[in-house]
Amino acid sequence: MDQDSRARFRAMTEGTAEDWAIIASHAIPFNRQGGKRVLDHLLLLKDDHGGFPVDRLTHCLQTATRAHRDGRPEDYVVMALLHDIGDTLGAYNHPDIAAAILKPFVSEELHWICEKHGIFQGYFFFEHLGLDRDMREQFRGHPHFEACAEFCEKYDQTAFDPAYDTAPLDFFAPMVMRMFEFPRRSIYLRSEAPLAAE
Repeated sequence: MDQDSRARFRAMTEGTAEDWAIIASHAIPFNRQGGKRVLDHLLLLKDDHGGFPVDRLTHCLQTATRAHRDGRPEDYVVMALLHDIGDTLGAYNHPDIAAAILKPFVSEELHWICEKHGIFQGYFFFEHLGLDRDMREQFRGHPHFEACAEFCEKYDQTAFDPAYDTAPLDFFAPMVMRMFEFPRRSIYLRSEAPLAAE
């Protein structure tokens, strides 16, 4: 990379507006390709069965396929696709990872569903592991409780069927690219000149 295309500071306290203009000029095209990086990471779930009837990628694809065929909006479908993307990095908190990735791009409700789906999904199997299947009850009364319970019941817990006609990743890729092009909320957004847009 050409020295003129990089900021010149050695510590942020030395940074100038010109330095940050250079950084922003790199950030804009990089940020707009966030969807591609997310899709690449999702592919890490391929062939990782973890003992399940289908691999983790198929589970994600099947969850999204079921949501799409049920007429859910595009942002909901993308959330369904990515809800388990954290499996490879966060064996003990995968919903938190997925929710953090989605947070700038989805509504508060969809973020909450993704963040809490692990506890709500437990309703269908925790008892077999000696855990409390009613762990989700701590959230009873929350405005998004029913939406999360519905997501898990209709789309997530049903998405382990090897015979299901699951849509391929290519079907969902344009949805992911559209959603990740521009965030809805971020500390880096300014109304007049966000780093995510020109």
